[in-house]
Amino acid sequence: MKVLFVSPIAAIALLLALPPKLNAAELPGVEMGKSGVQNFIAKLEKGNKAHVAFLGGSITQKPSGHFAMVSEWLQQEWPNVDFKFTNAGLSSTCSVSGAFRLKRDVLSKGQVDLLIVEFAVNDDQDAGYDRKTATRGLEGIIRQYFRSNPKGDVISVQFVNRSMLDKIEAGGEAISAASHKGVARHYGVPIADVGQALASEIRNGRMSWANDYGGAHPTDGGYEFASGLITHIIKKTPLAEIPSPETLPQPLDSGSYSNAVVVDPQSLEWLGGWKWESVSRSLLPLGGIRDQYTAYRALRSDESGSYLYCGFNGTMLGAFILAGPDSGSVEVSVDRGEWKRIQLFHERFSKGLNYPRFVILADDLPRGSHQAAIRVSDSKPEMSEGRAATMLFFGVNR
Repeated sequence: MKVLFVSPIAAIALLLALPPKLNAAELPGVEMGKSGVQNFIAKLEKGNKAHVAFLGGSITQKPSGHFAMVSEWLQQEWPNVDFKFTNAGLSSTCSVSGAFRLKRDVLSKGQVDLLIVEFAVNDDQDAGYDRKTATRGLEGIIRQYFRSNPKGDVISVQFVNRSMLDKIEAGGEAISAASHKGVARHYGVPIADVGQALASEIRNGRMSWANDYGGAHPTDGGYEFASGLITHIIKKTPLAEIPSPETLPQPLDSGSYSNAVVVDPQSLEWLGGWKWESVSRSLLPLGGIRDQYTAYRALRSDESGSYLYCGFNGTMLGAFILAGPDSGSVEVSVDRGEWKRIQLFHERFSKGLNYPRFVILADDLPRGSHQAAIRVSDSKPEMSEGRAATMLFFGVNR
């Protein structure tokens, strides 16, 4: 499969393989891990086919971003290899939803020889995760990936927003980036920290945030900069004779979402007040609806006191939802325990959009079977116009 999304100007820039004015011998923000991506290189040198997948949020989803630039560069460097490229970017999604999407959106497409994954920006500005949750999300992705292909490789990329860059320039680091890099180091996975590399260039007067990088969603120049870090890792990887299988270490966090399973809402039991319909204006009367979600059906109720019942085996229960201007809260009780309220309405992003997000309904449960009761809360968030709950799918970590 050929992917030709790159302009001639961008293609010429990528032939240089590195961001301009950066030292190839010691590139800020880049860590090679145990051995770069040796298994991937061995496959390219010995074989005639390779599959590269990109997993992330809207930064990855953009067709002309680093997905296209790195793909084009690989085709130029290995013209005899028949590449397959999968773009599994999905706007607004976080590493936890990535752990639940991985099987459907990536692993189901066939053996993946290189996975390029980014979620640091969305774990920071969209989900606002703490260290534990950000770690559990990315570690869940990496462990699932290596179980599916022990002879594959991963590159962990940390893109950057303005507040994350501010923390770097003040000598600190965003929780999401630090957590993801901690996971990558634990597994010996290469790291491309775009924020650290950009901060170095700004400090040395060679780039600026506004004019050269562009924002949380980079300009073409910003994407070229990030793509150069990724291709640098591939270029600097030493050759290996044959792929060597990865032996997984013990997890950093035993609660990581490495056994993530998607649960169809139709498998739950519910009492009256719920609709199971296609995502459309008739189901979601308020707020924008992104086109990619109109292919889905959703379970929705806007009546407080509407109940769902879910029997599951695992340590965690979550839901991937659309949280629009009229979204409210749900209350959850596991094994007839105390009711816990979870707000669905996102105070930054729900006001004009049916915002896709993953919410954790219960976590750190004892391993084994559980019964959860979920009800639409009578409590209405201050800025919301209603009490609705709209569920695309549920997730269980076994």
